[in-house]
Amino acid sequence: MGKIIAIANQKGGVGKTTTTINLAASLAAEGKKVLIIDADPQANATSGYGIDPRSMSSSIYECMVDNYPLGGSEVPTCMEGLWLVGSRIDLAGAEIELISKPDRERVLERLLAPVRDTYDYVIIDCSPSLGLITVNALTASDSVIIPVQAEYFALEGISKLLNTIRIIKSRLNPSLEIEGFLLTMYDARLRLANQIYEELKGHFGDMVFNTVIPRNIRLSEAPSHGLPALLYDSESRGATSHILLAKELINKHSRHHQARAAQA
Repeated sequence: MGKIIAIANQKGGVGKTTTTINLAASLAAEGKKVLIIDADPQANATSGYGIDPRSMSSSIYECMVDNYPLGGSEVPTCMEGLWLVGSRIDLAGAEIELISKPDRERVLERLLAPVRDTYDYVIIDCSPSLGLITVNALTASDSVIIPVQAEYFALEGISKLLNTIRIIKSRLNPSLEIEGFLLTMYDARLRLANQIYEELKGHFGDMVFNTVIPRNIRLSEAPSHGLPALLYDSESRGATSHILLAKELINKHSRHHQARAAQA
């Protein structure tokens, strides 16, 4: 059964799309079948894979607003084993159009139900807001990865996101878990970056990924070439750190399955 993971933080510029693009590519490189859903009107995960939104016959907007099936809306990417349901700017208006829909928080969950078992992982790139599209993503997901920038105001706003997750857990999706907090844009030379890592660990313990994502020029350059870092420069620290993250995620899930099997 496929695992659905939302990448969410209502704070902008923390590396959500970078994480989506590169974690998905790394999971595919590890032999997993992966689907990205670009649920952000900025469509950066779509353009980051070199896909022109105008070339897509349908996007997540048509799926959510006009009931297009997800199966058939995905396009292949430059990574073998990785597909993408793209986004367009018109997704920005989708929140208003969804308001009148019955069970409007569950639109994405219903769309994903027929395809989730086709994939090992479905990664949803959320927009930097806690609006209806992000609520849909969290309601449809098994877990959420929260990227946290290694900067002074990093922990600001996390409580708001955690509160949203709590509300969704109590009202819409009782099985939603926090997959982990991921420290991004990390510069080991800065004392502040290390302090923030320690602070995160102090607050959230094992919920913080061991892997940290460094500040890395190649990681920043790759999307403008329409490639994940793994294909742009496989030796770069940006690429290798995401491979480590994918391995950490896969190992965590296999341990979880083994523990559940032992209980059964």
